[in-house]
Amino acid sequence: MADAVEAFLVGVRAISRGEAEGAAVPLLLLEVSQLLLAGARLGVQVDFTPEQQYQPDVGPDPDLDAMRMRLAEELGGIDTYALNFEPYDPETVPSQISDDVTAIAAEVANGLRHFRQGDVVEALWWWQFSYLASWGTQACGVLAALHSVVAHDRLDRDVVGETEQLEAADALETGEPGSGAGPVDTARD
Repeated sequence: MADAVEAFLVGVRAISRGEAEGAAVPLLLLEVSQLLLAGARLGVQVDFTPEQQYQPDVGPDPDLDAMRMRLAEELGGIDTYALNFEPYDPETVPSQISDDVTAIAAEVANGLRHFRQGDVVEALWWWQFSYLASWGTQACGVLAALHSVVAHDRLDRDVVGETEQLEAADALETGEPGSGAGPVDTARD
């Protein structure tokens, strides 16, 4: 889990700095997907029980506001999307990918600080709890939004010669003059 969190944080920071060279959205899709896989593994584990009743102090939260602002600028008009917190309730709320990715980064970074201080059980408890309570849902929403953008980018393209192919198919079906074919008989015996 620590490796997945570290990879996510390094990847998201690099994307926010513009190092994705025009591939920010598909790379964010990959980063969020990989983190969700790691989180799902925690979700199926028996609950981790920390040794202390209260979470030990691991220092201040990282300042991720600059990263959030750079991500918002990188994403531009696709930053805002409709988030559904509860799939059994059809209500959606507007959300920003940049805000959600940054919130996820802050949540998982907290567990990483516990891990780096040698408190593995506390780190696992935190990652599991926060995955189920907050960042798992946020990551699912971000994943759906990013997937939608990538899918539309790849599938909504015009195919070279598509118009001519469609016209030829229509001509065959209707038997227009010059098509070389008569009407298509669609009746079945």
